[in-house]
Amino acid sequence: MLAGLGFGVFLDLKFHDIPNTVARAVAAAAELPKVRLLTLHTLGGAAMMRAASAAVGKKKNRPRLLGVTLLTSMDRTALRGVEIAGSPSETVLALAKLAQEAGLDGVVASGQEAAAIRAQGGPRFLIAAPGVRPVSAAANDQSRVATPAEAIEAGADYLIVGRPITESNDPRAAALAIAREIASARSVQPGSGEV
Repeated sequence: MLAGLGFGVFLDLKFHDIPNTVARAVAAAAELPKVRLLTLHTLGGAAMMRAASAAVGKKKNRPRLLGVTLLTSMDRTALRGVEIAGSPSETVLALAKLAQEAGLDGVVASGQEAAAIRAQGGPRFLIAAPGVRPVSAAANDQSRVATPAEAIEAGADYLIVGRPITESNDPRAAALAIAREIASARSVQPGSGEV
């Protein structure tokens, strides 16, 4: 329906399975109309990500593949709970590097890690920042959040904003306020990516 209205689609399905299964799922999703971005979990490993990349090939109008690094609800304590050593930032950078080496177009990572990912991955490596919260919004179950301006200034190409808009008493006004903050940050950061 959205594609029929002319919108590009961000298909945030977070695929995570064996390489063959993910490759087949990605190939099927890539055939859907106007899918511009598609997510899979980087913790599925390099072979899984390479299979996903091969499944979409190098076609000009293919969806861009983004590897979800760590969920923004994960902090150091949560990482220890699943036996991952190190800080969230260290883990995210390692997963972003793995994603890039496996042929993905970018990653989904907190705005808190966007500057380090941009420095490591270069200007063409896409960064989609979830956990984006205007200053006045509650963090909810997010541990690693950034304001729209912080995420843009750190190098994010896309912002993923949910509850600050969907749970607002006036979603339209909330979305417009975020758009104004993005425009303001972009005017300070010339050459930042697509938002």
